[in-house]
Amino acid sequence: MKKNIYVKDIKAGEKICDFFFVTEKNVAFSQKGSPYLNLRLKDKTGELDGKVWDNAQDMDKVFRKGDFIYIQSRAMQYKNAIQLSVMSARKADDQEISTEEYFPVAKENPDKMFAELMTFVDTVETPPLKSLLQSFFQDEEIAGLFKRAPAAKGFHHVYIGGLLEHTLSVVRILAWLAGHYEGLNRDLLMTGGILHDIGKIYEYSYDGIVDCTDEGRLVGHIVMSVEMLARRISVLPDFPPQLAMELRHVLLSHHGTLEFGSPKRPKTLEALVVHFADDLDAKVNAMQLTIEGAADNESDWTPYHRLLERYIYKGK
Repeated sequence: MKKNIYVKDIKAGEKICDFFFVTEKNVAFSQKGSPYLNLRLKDKTGELDGKVWDNAQDMDKVFRKGDFIYIQSRAMQYKNAIQLSVMSARKADDQEISTEEYFPVAKENPDKMFAELMTFVDTVETPPLKSLLQSFFQDEEIAGLFKRAPAAKGFHHVYIGGLLEHTLSVVRILAWLAGHYEGLNRDLLMTGGILHDIGKIYEYSYDGIVDCTDEGRLVGHIVMSVEMLARRISVLPDFPPQLAMELRHVLLSHHGTLEFGSPKRPKTLEALVVHFADDLDAKVNAMQLTIEGAADNESDWTPYHRLLERYIYKGK
């Protein structure tokens, strides 16, 4: 069922009767001791706060975090942000919901992006590396998850298909850099770029809210990627140990520093180039998303970006 109005279009004073996805829900108490519900409501265009002031304890039993709900509410302006005052709510039926209305997705078609990524796989000429890449992406489970996974939980490419979009962008950058700098092993560079975030298909859950899996929290995608790599290499005949070691290093060091989660800093040309291509693409996307998210406010600057630690100039 198509939504009537999206978060980005809601204006103060409007009566909003529509479906939303609940990303947060908790009971709080006013200064007078009266209970109320704090909600965070989402669709594919953004999120906003909701408040249930009356009958909060009864309403608390109607739905949970992670549910789709239908609400009757009034949009209010509070501290320069739109907030919904919710009068009634019910849990939505499955047939009422089209999930693509609630979760942002990559702009490009995932099958088209995946096909282009496979053309880069075809350019890898080193037989062990090509066999390795084929063993990953001819696996239907891995290919299916790779087309859907986000690239992060809250910084860059935070949407369905984000991992594929990010990886393809990084690989396009690497393909150009491979011809720009002398001394690079192109096949190692491309393979490292294609596989650098492969563990994210299992680091995150993304059927509803993008969140970390237990393995994602306890192990993390860098180690998970290296473990997946080791398992694949172990069943490929005569994979060169030196090549395996250098590829593992690319994956282990692609975050650049210990501070950002890499067990090792880049110590080869290929690892250094993959790190900077990955970092560049992630930060450009983070800035783009922040600018798009602040498109409707009147300032020439975005709100302060906590992870980038700066305001971003949108231009006139």
